[in-house]
Amino acid sequence: MTNPKAAPEIFQIPFAEIDPAILSTEHAPGSPEFEQAVIMHYALNHATKQFLPILIDTQTGDSKDRSVELIKAAAEQTQADFVFTIMEAWGLPKNKMPRYQEIMDKYGSVGASPYKIDTAAFMLETRYGVWGCQVTLKPKGSSKKKQTFGKVELQFMDGVEGRFVGLLSHVEKQHLH
Repeated sequence: MTNPKAAPEIFQIPFAEIDPAILSTEHAPGSPEFEQAVIMHYALNHATKQFLPILIDTQTGDSKDRSVELIKAAAEQTQADFVFTIMEAWGLPKNKMPRYQEIMDKYGSVGASPYKIDTAAFMLETRYGVWGCQVTLKPKGSSKKKQTFGKVELQFMDGVEGRFVGLLSHVEKQHLH
Protein backbone atom coordinates (compact mmCIF):
# COMPACT_ATOMS: atom_id res chain seq x y z
CA MET A 1 0.00 0.00 0.00
CA THR A 2 1.39 3.41 -0.96
CA ASN A 3 1.46 6.39 1.33
CA PRO A 4 -1.05 9.09 0.40
CA LYS A 5 0.48 12.22 -1.11
CA ALA A 6 0.18 15.39 0.94
CA ALA A 7 -1.64 18.16 -0.87
CA PRO A 8 0.62 20.89 -2.18
CA GLU A 9 0.48 24.16 -0.27
CA ILE A 10 -1.74 25.75 -2.92
CA PHE A 11 -4.40 23.10 -2.21
CA GLN A 12 -4.21 23.49 1.56
CA ILE A 13 -7.20 25.78 1.92
CA PRO A 14 -8.83 26.43 5.31
CA PHE A 15 -12.24 24.78 5.51
CA ALA A 16 -13.89 28.12 6.37
CA GLU A 17 -12.68 29.68 3.09
CA ILE A 18 -14.49 27.17 0.87
CA ASP A 19 -17.79 28.50 -0.41
CA PRO A 20 -20.67 26.53 1.19
CA ALA A 21 -22.28 26.42 -2.25
CA ILE A 22 -19.36 24.24 -3.38
CA LEU A 23 -19.07 22.05 -0.29
CA SER A 24 -21.61 20.95 2.27
CA THR A 25 -20.36 21.08 5.87
CA GLU A 26 -21.11 17.34 6.19
CA HIS A 27 -18.02 16.44 4.13
CA ALA A 28 -14.83 16.20 6.16
CA PRO A 29 -11.35 17.11 4.98
CA GLY A 30 -9.78 14.13 3.26
CA SER A 31 -13.07 12.90 1.78
CA PRO A 32 -13.43 12.74 -2.02
CA GLU A 33 -16.12 15.43 -1.85
CA PHE A 34 -13.78 17.71 0.08
CA GLU A 35 -10.97 17.11 -2.44
CA GLN A 36 -13.31 18.03 -5.32
CA ALA A 37 -14.38 21.20 -3.51
CA VAL A 38 -10.77 22.26 -2.98
CA ILE A 39 -10.02 21.74 -6.69
CA MET A 40 -13.11 23.78 -7.64
CA HIS A 41 -12.18 26.48 -5.10
CA TYR A 42 -8.70 26.67 -6.60
CA ALA A 43 -9.99 26.89 -10.17
CA LEU A 44 -12.76 29.38 -9.43
CA ASN A 45 -10.63 31.56 -7.17
CA HIS A 46 -7.87 31.85 -9.76
CA ALA A 47 -10.24 32.14 -12.71
CA THR A 48 -11.68 35.34 -11.27
CA LYS A 49 -8.26 37.00 -11.61
CA GLN A 50 -7.96 36.44 -15.36
CA PHE A 51 -9.90 34.28 -17.75
CA LEU A 52 -8.90 33.84 -21.38
CA PRO A 53 -11.18 31.53 -23.40
CA ILE A 54 -9.58 29.87 -26.41
CA LEU A 55 -11.60 27.90 -28.95
CA ILE A 56 -10.05 24.49 -29.52
CA ASP A 57 -10.36 23.32 -33.13
CA THR A 58 -10.43 19.51 -33.17
CA GLN A 59 -11.28 19.02 -36.86
CA THR A 60 -7.84 17.84 -37.99
CA GLY A 61 -4.50 16.93 -36.49
CA ASP A 62 -3.00 20.20 -37.78
CA SER A 63 -5.83 22.28 -36.29
CA LYS A 64 -5.40 20.49 -32.96
CA ASP A 65 -1.67 21.27 -33.06
CA ARG A 66 -2.42 24.96 -33.81
CA SER A 67 -4.87 25.02 -30.86
CA VAL A 68 -2.21 23.55 -28.56
CA GLU A 69 0.35 26.16 -29.66
CA LEU A 70 -2.19 28.96 -29.16
CA ILE A 71 -3.02 27.73 -25.65
CA LYS A 72 0.68 27.42 -24.75
CA ALA A 73 1.41 30.93 -26.05
CA ALA A 74 -1.56 32.42 -24.18
CA ALA A 75 -0.59 30.60 -20.97
CA GLU A 76 2.97 31.89 -21.23
CA GLN A 77 1.93 35.45 -22.13
CA THR A 78 -0.50 35.66 -19.19
CA GLN A 79 1.84 33.73 -16.84
CA ALA A 80 -1.07 31.35 -16.18
CA ASP A 81 -1.04 29.28 -13.00
CA PHE A 82 -3.31 26.69 -14.59
CA VAL A 83 -5.05 25.69 -17.81
CA PHE A 84 -8.56 24.28 -17.66
CA THR A 85 -9.80 22.66 -20.86
CA ILE A 86 -13.24 21.36 -21.73
CA MET A 87 -13.66 19.44 -24.97
CA GLU A 88 -16.21 17.25 -26.61
CA ALA A 89 -14.56 13.96 -27.43
CA TRP A 90 -15.24 10.40 -28.36
CA GLY A 91 -14.58 7.77 -25.77
CA LEU A 92 -15.11 4.08 -25.25
CA PRO A 93 -17.57 2.44 -22.88
CA LYS A 94 -15.88 1.04 -19.77
CA ASN A 95 -16.36 -2.53 -20.97
CA LYS A 96 -14.37 -1.74 -24.16
CA MET A 97 -11.45 0.05 -22.46
CA PRO A 98 -9.40 -3.15 -22.03
CA ARG A 99 -9.60 -3.52 -25.83
CA TYR A 100 -8.39 0.04 -26.55
CA GLN A 101 -5.24 -0.93 -28.46
CA GLU A 102 -7.08 -3.63 -30.43
CA ILE A 103 -9.76 -1.06 -31.41
CA MET A 104 -7.09 1.49 -32.40
CA ASP A 105 -5.27 -1.11 -34.50
CA LYS A 106 -8.47 -2.18 -36.27
CA TYR A 107 -10.23 1.20 -36.78
CA GLY A 108 -7.39 3.74 -36.56
CA SER A 109 -9.17 5.91 -33.99
CA VAL A 110 -11.83 5.74 -31.31
CA GLY A 111 -14.03 8.02 -33.46
CA ALA A 112 -13.96 5.57 -36.37
CA SER A 113 -14.96 2.61 -34.21
CA PRO A 114 -18.56 1.42 -33.82
CA TYR A 115 -18.09 1.52 -30.03
CA LYS A 116 -17.53 5.29 -29.75
CA ILE A 117 -19.60 7.29 -27.31
CA ASP A 118 -19.95 11.07 -27.08
CA THR A 119 -18.17 12.48 -24.05
CA ALA A 120 -17.02 15.73 -22.49
CA ALA A 121 -13.41 15.80 -21.30
CA PHE A 122 -12.33 18.09 -18.45
CA MET A 123 -8.65 18.70 -17.67
CA LEU A 124 -7.11 20.96 -15.05
CA GLU A 125 -3.34 21.32 -15.49
CA THR A 126 -1.31 23.01 -12.76
CA ARG A 127 2.37 23.11 -11.83
CA TYR A 128 1.56 20.18 -9.51
CA GLY A 129 0.06 17.89 -12.12
CA VAL A 130 -3.06 17.16 -14.10
CA TRP A 131 -6.56 16.37 -12.85
CA GLY A 132 -9.23 15.26 -15.26
CA CYS A 133 -12.25 13.21 -16.11
CA GLN A 134 -14.35 12.18 -19.06
CA VAL A 135 -18.13 12.01 -18.71
CA THR A 136 -20.69 10.57 -21.11
CA LEU A 137 -22.93 13.06 -22.89
CA LYS A 138 -26.64 12.25 -22.71
CA PRO A 139 -29.63 13.77 -24.50
CA LYS A 140 -31.15 16.65 -22.56
CA GLY A 141 -34.79 15.81 -22.05
CA SER A 142 -36.48 14.93 -25.31
CA SER A 143 -34.15 17.14 -27.39
CA LYS A 144 -32.27 15.54 -30.26
CA LYS A 145 -29.66 18.34 -30.33
CA LYS A 146 -29.09 19.45 -26.73
CA GLN A 147 -26.90 17.32 -24.49
CA THR A 148 -26.02 17.24 -20.82
CA PHE A 149 -23.80 15.25 -18.50
CA GLY A 150 -23.69 14.07 -14.93
CA LYS A 151 -21.39 14.92 -12.06
CA VAL A 152 -17.83 15.94 -12.95
CA GLU A 153 -15.27 14.47 -10.53
CA LEU A 154 -11.69 15.36 -11.35
CA GLN A 155 -9.10 12.71 -10.51
CA PHE A 156 -5.33 13.15 -10.26
CA MET A 157 -3.87 11.67 -13.44
CA ASP A 158 -0.28 10.69 -12.66
CA GLY A 159 1.81 10.25 -15.81
CA VAL A 160 -0.92 11.32 -18.23
CA GLU A 161 0.30 11.97 -21.78
CA GLY A 162 -1.27 13.39 -24.89
CA ARG A 163 -1.53 16.32 -27.25
CA PHE A 164 -3.45 18.51 -24.79
CA VAL A 165 -1.09 17.89 -21.84
CA GLY A 166 1.96 20.01 -21.07
CA LEU A 167 0.18 23.27 -21.89
CA LEU A 168 1.99 25.09 -19.07
CA SER A 169 5.40 24.69 -20.67
CA HIS A 170 6.56 28.01 -19.15
CA VAL A 171 5.95 26.79 -15.58
CA GLU A 172 8.45 24.80 -13.57
CA LYS A 173 6.73 21.56 -12.59
CA GLN A 174 6.58 20.70 -8.92
CA HIS A 175 5.73 17.34 -7.42
CA LEU A 176 3.22 16.43 -4.78
CA HIS A 177 4.98 15.16 -1.68
